[in-house]
Amino acid sequence: MAEEVDLTQGQAREITDANLAADVNAYDPLLDLVVSNGVIDQQQADELREERVTSGHTIRQLLLDNGLVTEDDLLNMMAAYQGCEVVDLASVTIDPDVIQAIPASVARMYSVLPISQTAGTITLACSTLIEPQVMDELMFVVTKDIQFVMAKENDIRTRVIEYYGEDDSSIDIDSLEADLASDTSISGDDENLEAAAASAPVIRFVNLVLYQAVTDRASDIHFEPFEKDFKIRYRVDGALYEMSPPPRRLALPIISRIKVMANLNIAERRIPQDGRIALTVAGHAVDLRVSCLPTVHGESVVLRVLDRSVVSLDLENVGLPEDVYEELTMDIEKPNGIIVVTGPTGSGKTTTLYSCLRRINTIDSKLLTAEEPVEYDMDGVVQVQINASAGNTFGRVLRAFLRQDPDVMMIGEIRDLETAEIAVQASLTGHLVFSTLHTNDAAGAVTRLVDMNVAPYLIASTLEAVLGQRLVRTICLNCKEPYPPDDDTLDKLSLKRDAVGDRPFYYGRGCSTCNGTGYKGRKGVFEYLRVTDPIRDLINERRPTLFIRERARELGMRTLREDAVRNVLDGYTTVDEVLRYT
Repeated sequence: MAEEVDLTQGQAREITDANLAADVNAYDPLLDLVVSNGVIDQQQADELREERVTSGHTIRQLLLDNGLVTEDDLLNMMAAYQGCEVVDLASVTIDPDVIQAIPASVARMYSVLPISQTAGTITLACSTLIEPQVMDELMFVVTKDIQFVMAKENDIRTRVIEYYGEDDSSIDIDSLEADLASDTSISGDDENLEAAAASAPVIRFVNLVLYQAVTDRASDIHFEPFEKDFKIRYRVDGALYEMSPPPRRLALPIISRIKVMANLNIAERRIPQDGRIALTVAGHAVDLRVSCLPTVHGESVVLRVLDRSVVSLDLENVGLPEDVYEELTMDIEKPNGIIVVTGPTGSGKTTTLYSCLRRINTIDSKLLTAEEPVEYDMDGVVQVQINASAGNTFGRVLRAFLRQDPDVMMIGEIRDLETAEIAVQASLTGHLVFSTLHTNDAAGAVTRLVDMNVAPYLIASTLEAVLGQRLVRTICLNCKEPYPPDDDTLDKLSLKRDAVGDRPFYYGRGCSTCNGTGYKGRKGVFEYLRVTDPIRDLINERRPTLFIRERARELGMRTLREDAVRNVLDGYTTVDEVLRYT
């Protein structure tokens, strides 16, 4: 008799969410439209779907860039599908009153332009297929019926800038906060919560917060309710920045709006919930991972922003030094062994691992990943979402992997003895295993595995290499200025005056481009520990981290601090960043 499995409603929903998460990029109406019109065949559609995942470009961009269809033909197809017409915005005169019919934030968020209106209807020009959910949101926001016409993407962008000015989200947020504060119909009470979450000011506010996060290249958005305040903070280039907070009473409607977008239960506020939002913001395909955590003052919500257009999964673009790149590309071609990437949360470990997987993802190799959660969808790679509450643990999944005839396995994180033993077993039976560890440096990964009670002789025989990495902020090119380093600064970096010579150090003065921080973007610093025979001898002798690190340096390894100092001397980052992260 088959074993009966009794799942709670929450567990069943988590399994469903995990399945949906894996398939969120599988369907695209535009792709189906061009296939049905005979522009491309199904094989080309599958190739475009894969290229969208790896490149971050929209299907529209890929169709036009690859010359598969002209923009005019594409607009005519979309217009026929949506039952509307195509207009040339260059020849359309728009009344200024019509422009005031929708806020600038909405025009930028959805890439639409109002061109005419009657008593109860407004006509918007758009360049993409409008999904039903977006239609509903726009109708909520403008409180009118909506008709659409199709127009060229560049024409819409140009006219939006012409009528609404250059992007200045802070002004819009200030005005939206005033709307929120003055709208007494929006209540923070449990009653009418769904109506409050669907109100126009709340929808506009949440959309603008998401829009500003994407345009500012934020990696995370934090919504944090406290006793008297409701804080919203962005993490940009590893640092948190606070925006002016909305009224405290609006915490519940705003958080409920996010939960609605993520298909979470808005009435459940006693247990943590996780979800996912897939949307297009100003032409960017963006995935948002949603985490809700109950606190004493309400739910704290964090959104992890995965903007595919700013994340490259090419190993060449990770930023590895040339010597590390050459060694890593040789090691990932090995038939078996364990390769570990180590560093703190948010240091880019997963991106590096995905780039390695993409390099070796060929038709003659079977690749499996076990992740919590699945960060990026990769065509040709079998990805499994870990869901411990439903019994889908790392241990159970990895044991099943060994029966799936894999060539390469990626484990999201080696976190306990069970996971480590399966990784070792997989390596010994002829598989290449990638994983991550949370340690301070590459040499510390060996000690961590020993602390998990993995036998040293097994570590020595299976571990091939450890890549340690950090992300440091890079100096803003717009306000970058040189200065001569003093002796105290050189001492902190363990540098001799002779080694520096006349070369200046640099810092960012702070400007509008970098929001006054002096930094714009981030860059990786790396250390690469190859497990050669001398290192294996130290592992078998159970030598501590310090011995392994020093022996690796003698064999040519450059430490994180040394690689970071090299970036200071080359003018990429500052002394403060090096001292902070290495």
